[in-house]
Amino acid sequence: MKFPRSAKILRSQFDVAPFASVFFALLIFLLLAMLLPVPGLRLRLQPPSAADLPGVAGPTVSMAVDSQGRLYFKNQIVTEPALTNGLAAAALRVSPEMPTLVIHADKAVTYEQLAHLALLAREVGITNSLLATLPRLADTPAKP
Repeated sequence: MKFPRSAKILRSQFDVAPFASVFFALLIFLLLAMLLPVPGLRLRLQPPSAADLPGVAGPTVSMAVDSQGRLYFKNQIVTEPALTNGLAAAALRVSPEMPTLVIHADKAVTYEQLAHLALLAREVGITNSLLATLPRLADTPAKP
C-alpha cells in the first residue's frame, strides 16, 4: 500500500539572511555584556614564591591588605579598630594555643604597612605573624 505524500520537499534556495542577522545580534549582545563591570574588588594578591618554608601547624587567622592600604578581614573591608577587635576575638576563641596571623599582601604593599599590621596583632596577643607565600615551582631556579 502506498501512502500519499502530503509534505512537499523544499525546492527553493536556502535563505541565509535571517540566520546571519540573528547571529550578529547575539554577537553584539555578547560583546556588550563583556563591557559590563564585574562585581567585586580587583586585587593583585600575588604572594612571593619561596621554597622550603615550613607551614603552620596550629590555628591561623587570615587577613589581607591591598595596595591602597584597605584592610580585609573575614571577606569584608574593615578599619583598623574593627581589625583589632576581630583579631582580639579570634585570639580569645582559641584557648590552648594562640593563632598565627597570616597576612595576604598585595605586591605594592610597603614593609611599613606589614610591620604595622604585625604590631596591631601583637597588641591583642597574637605574637606570630607570617606573610602568605606560594610554593616555588620545581622548574624555576631560585632568585638571589
